[in-house]
Amino acid sequence: MVDESKGVIPANYEFIEKWDSFLDLGLRRLAYFSLAGAVTGRFLFRSPATRWASVAFGAGLGIGSAYSECSHTLDGSSPKLTPDVSPTPISKVEE
Repeated sequence: MVDESKGVIPANYEFIEKWDSFLDLGLRRLAYFSLAGAVTGRFLFRSPATRWASVAFGAGLGIGSAYSECSHTLDGSSPKLTPDVSPTPISKVEE
């Protein structure tokens, strides 16, 4: 697996390792958020339909957060929490 002469991991194996970690992250978040939705639905809702909706909402949150983190990891950047602001100042209107 590792080229002993160079001591460098080939790019193909790094790609496989990234996707393996992304799949693991996605499955774990899907399970944890679905469980959180099930527990929340059990205590807050009476109808089975709303309980299942709570589980589905939790699953969606889990998959969405995993997708967001994986896409930012592949892009090589951290998520932006603030909008882009131009460095040029706004001209003042004279009164």
